[in-house]
Amino acid sequence: MTMTAQRKTHSPKLTEECPAVEHLREAIVSGKHWYLALLESIGLWTLPEEEYKGRTYRYLIANEAFDWLLLAERLCDAVSAFVPEQEKIDLLFFGKAPLELSDREFKQLIGCAKYRAFLNYWYGIAVEEALVLAVEKEIEKERRACPYASSNDLSDLAYQRIYGASQEELLRRFRTEEGLPQLSRIELSELKAFTYWLFKHRLNYCDKARVASDTRKALIELAQHFAAKRAREESRPEKECQVASS
Repeated sequence: MTMTAQRKTHSPKLTEECPAVEHLREAIVSGKHWYLALLESIGLWTLPEEEYKGRTYRYLIANEAFDWLLLAERLCDAVSAFVPEQEKIDLLFFGKAPLELSDREFKQLIGCAKYRAFLNYWYGIAVEEALVLAVEKEIEKERRACPYASSNDLSDLAYQRIYGASQEELLRRFRTEEGLPQLSRIELSELKAFTYWLFKHRLNYCDKARVASDTRKALIELAQHFAAKRAREESRPEKECQVASS
């Protein structure tokens, strides 16, 4: 059974000894690299959400977008003694995998259905977040060029420019559609669902040329982010050597 085949109104409770966790532990003990074993175990996973150690984990957003790193966090926690701490931190907090795999290899390990849902998450949440950041940077640049530009909140101006309404108004609409309470705060899981809703909203209400242009803008922002990140990582050993030699 795939994750998309299940739709729970209540989060099921699960012990650590589920088949996916058992496979992960046994594969690592037998000598397989923990990251490969992790991806195989993700492929075996079936629950869209669960209660684990008092926390609700929602792996499938809007029944379409797969938050694979959240599931990776949960699985790593279940076998923490078998996973190198720094490699785990690099993966979960910085998205840096300990092994370089091709898209095809990654897809084979987690399965076709989860890979499609992973792409939904990538474009619907990661790219959408990058779009907001890119537009915020555009607005900030315009402010520097024009001293009389609006002093309104950057995020709110970016939402107005991209989606045609304020962040507050869009969040209110999202919660109304989803039957969620209109709270003054937002949890991370709801924020991800809201971001995916914004992505679908943009696809439905913006013309195709605008959607394509905005997506390119977001992908460029992400590429610049990853390039800067790689540059920082590559310069780190050199700095450490200089400190050691001094």
